[in-house]
Amino acid sequence: MIRMMRLCLPFYVAAALLVAGDSIPGRPSSPFVIDPAQTKIEFTLSDTLHTVHGNFQLTSGTLTLDPATGKASGELVVDARSGDSESKARDKRMHANILESQKYPQIAFRPDRVDGKLALEGKSQVQLHGMFSIHGAEHEINVPAFVEAAGSQYNVTAIFPVPYVEWGMKNPSNLILRVGDTVEISVHAVATAAK
Repeated sequence: MIRMMRLCLPFYVAAALLVAGDSIPGRPSSPFVIDPAQTKIEFTLSDTLHTVHGNFQLTSGTLTLDPATGKASGELVVDARSGDSESKARDKRMHANILESQKYPQIAFRPDRVDGKLALEGKSQVQLHGMFSIHGAEHEINVPAFVEAAGSQYNVTAIFPVPYVEWGMKNPSNLILRVGDTVEISVHAVATAAK
């Protein structure tokens, strides 16, 4: 669950930033595509014994931004069933008891706004606002993202916390193992103009 959120949010932020960066005021809005093969979604969850690391896979991602208004649209989708922490027992619990990934197989982000000035070349920082869908519910989020633009390609990095327990998912803690109520998500993605 945590992994999925981490994966999805960063990707969505990256996509929105890329779209914003390629847009020039006065021109029509342009669609962008985020390449799953060039996207890395990682999660980190601390517990009393050690820190758990894992990843998720992006299924698809498209975003469109109106440079005149900052409005965004599109959808980024992560396969909730792809969550992997390199521990079969832990992953089985995560998918069955926390993410319930067979019942909720997708995590999606639908952006509606990008805040901040995105440079057409070089580095910039923006925030992507929208609705994050996970575990059968939608949550309003703002995700900070760092973007580096070079030509028609945008490299996006987003790191943010996901309050999975507050969002209705179970905390996997037991009498021996105690884990945090939030998970950190790190997303690295590449976005290019749709052809």
